[in-house]
Amino acid sequence: MSRIIVCPLDKIAELSVRHGAREMVSLIAEKQDFHRPAVIAAARHLKLKMNDIGFAGTGTLIAPSEAHVEQLIAFAKDWDQSAPLVVHCWMGVSRSPAAAVIASLSLYPDQDEVELATRLRKVAPHATPNTRLIEIGDRLLQRDGRLVQAIKRIGRGAETDGRASFVLPVTAQAEIENRAS
Repeated sequence: MSRIIVCPLDKIAELSVRHGAREMVSLIAEKQDFHRPAVIAAARHLKLKMNDIGFAGTGTLIAPSEAHVEQLIAFAKDWDQSAPLVVHCWMGVSRSPAAAVIASLSLYPDQDEVELATRLRKVAPHATPNTRLIEIGDRLLQRDGRLVQAIKRIGRGAETDGRASFVLPVTAQAEIENRAS
């Protein structure tokens, strides 16, 4: 079942166990330390060290880069989808929703960007995907600006206390299968 579990840092262990995840992507600031849940093998844990900013050149902060998105795409393409993938950042609002969208499109490039963005908004009213990650993902996945426009179309997410987690079905078909099960 192709699902991406998106959550804040403080929910990774609970949700990894509950959903039977075996792989994880962490989009977290360089000096933020945390323990990888035991159910996630070290070899299947991608750590992308970045801050939640939308532009480069901010002194000591690390902006999302093309190298980060290239690693994310490669990791997603290597995910066998037999168990859910956990994607998290500090709050589960900006970096991780953007990464989930990029991962979904890298696996299923025939998806419509507007449908994917609409699906994201439906399951995550709070999500405000990081614009820099979305712009880089759009370019690397050759979406010709369609992903950027689709994410702009759903607008800024609702305010949240940072404890909102969600499941993003990787495709519209996966969403139908999730509802049926």
